[in-house]
Amino acid sequence: QVQLVESGGGLVQAGGSLRLTCTASGSVIGINTMAWYRQAPGKQRELVASITSTSSTNYADSVKGRFTISANNAKNTVYLQSDNLKPEDTAIYYCNANFRRWGTRWGQGTQVTVSS
Repeated sequence: QVQLVESGGGLVQAGGSLRLTCTASGSVIGINTMAWYRQAPGKQRELVASITSTSSTNYADSVKGRFTISANNAKNTVYLQSDNLKPEDTAIYYCNANFRRWGTRWGQGTQVTVSS
């Protein structure tokens, strides 16, 4: 089995930055795609950014130019650098990975709160 563990969330003022980290552990044989999703209170979970094993990236329109997703394939780790944060970025951020052997798995989530 595999496990995703996130870290790096917290409280930040508007305009500030945070770096989220997610590491896959266990029987990690191959990862197709890793991604970050978020879910704000009363809203559906939405894709924030994704990155493939060939480093192709995709971003939600709301974070383009402010967030950057990157990965260290050797460490089975994905990062989300979040700059110029806004109060509307407040949400629980979830790591997601699609494993060749295990299918899709989710992390437990990390809270990001942006104060105005």
